[in-house]
This record gives sequence, structure tokens and C-alpha cells, in this order.
Amino acid sequence: MTLPDSVFVHPAALCESDQIGPRTRVWAFAHVMPGAVVGADCNVCDHAFIESGAVVGNGVTVKNNVLVWDRVCIEDDVFLGPNAVFTNDLRPRASIKKGHDGLAPTVVRRGATIGANATIVCGTTIGEGAFVAAGAVAAADVAPYSLVAGNPARHKAWVCWCGEVLADDLACGCGRSYALAADAGLAPIGPDSDNSTG
Repeated sequence: MTLPDSVFVHPAALCESDQIGPRTRVWAFAHVMPGAVVGADCNVCDHAFIESGAVVGNGVTVKNNVLVWDRVCIEDDVFLGPNAVFTNDLRPRASIKKGHDGLAPTVVRRGATIGANATIVCGTTIGEGAFVAAGAVAAADVAPYSLVAGNPARHKAWVCWCGEVLADDLACGCGRSYALAADAGLAPIGPDSDNSTG
């Protein structure tokens, strides 16, 4: 297995994938299975598990004890908090083994945050820049830039790309502004609308 020279794999990690992007770090006791894809500039912390068939984008932080299963797609610049858990089977039974195509996909869009101990039920999409609070159970789609909390997770506020809760005018002290979008989420407007400075 050949990885880019800039990839760091701790001696106590198990990295079986050859699809790891440059400058990514895989720390002690993390396990990246064969066929998992991890992008560039990621930080995969202790005891994280990334299963075959999972896709992790660029610039993603995977904190300790995070579980990312087959058919979970994490886009760029996502933060996965400690002990965050994904699922991929809505009706699991120990006696019934399902292949890749029998599992339900989950997508976490660019720049989203999944808080510590949150559970993301499969078949959902977490929108761009959304924020799933610590301990929440997201069993339905989360709109872009929505802050959700609770079990089941429900919308509590709107958040900026920088993570701050937005005022009623949907403007942030960091200079970014938003407008309500057709998909019931927010869309950035103004000079920083691509959030490239985030």
C-alpha cells in the first residue's frame, strides 16, 4: 500500500485504505478499512472507525470514537464531534446480512458540524453549514445553516458559516449575510456568499 509521503499514520493506527489524501493524519487506534476514501488535510483522531464504502472529503475533522459506516458521505470541511455515530440500516437484524446496495445512504454537506454524541439516522441529508447539537438524534433531513437539537432533532435557530447563531435579520458579526432559500434552509448572500473565507 502506497500513501502520499505527507500522510501521517500513527504506529498504533490500522490504516488499510490506499485512498488517503495528502497531509491527512490518522491517529492511534483509529481504523480506516480497505475501500474507505479519506480526502486531503483530514484529522482522524484516536479510536475513530471509517468503514469500507464510506467517503470523507477534504479538510474534515473526525474526532475520537466517531463511527462512519458504509454509504455515509462526508463532504469537505465537516466537523464530526467526539462519539458522533452514523447508521446505515433502518431495520437491522443480526440474522439478516445486507450488502452495500441494501444499506441507506447518508450525506453530510460541506461545512456542517455534528456535535459530540450526536446520532445521524441513515437516509438523511445534513445541509451545508448546518449544526447538529451535542447529543441530538437527527432522524430527518436538516436544512442548510439550521441549528437542530434534541431527540428527535428539531430546528432551534439559524447559524452562520462561522458557527455563530444568526440574529433575526440573518446577518452575522463576521460580515456574512443570508436569505431564506427555496429548500427551507438559508443561502449566503453578498461578497462572502461562497463562504471561501470560512
